[in-house]
Amino acid sequence: MIVKQLFIGFIVGLIATFVGVSICLFVVSIIKGIGFIETFNFYLHSETLWTILTLGALPNLAAFFGFLKINREYRARGVILATFIVAITAYIIYFK
Repeated sequence: MIVKQLFIGFIVGLIATFVGVSICLFVVSIIKGIGFIETFNFYLHSETLWTILTLGALPNLAAFFGFLKINREYRARGVILATFIVAITAYIIYFK
């Protein structure tokens, strides 16, 4: 039962990160006046994708505190696990 709750929190953390990355790319593409895919390709080829990835992890805060508010501690731990995985991935991309 605990593993299931951790897994649900982990999936919610990954989805929140994906939504956050999408929002960051969308905002930057509007500001620069270019397309969404072009913005993603720019960050990918300039090797600064880690910046968008770390900014995209901010919605995990809302998921974490939301789970704590409704007393779902193990789901909140899953969100923290997803956040650690995203942070490690960002650092690997940065130091590559």
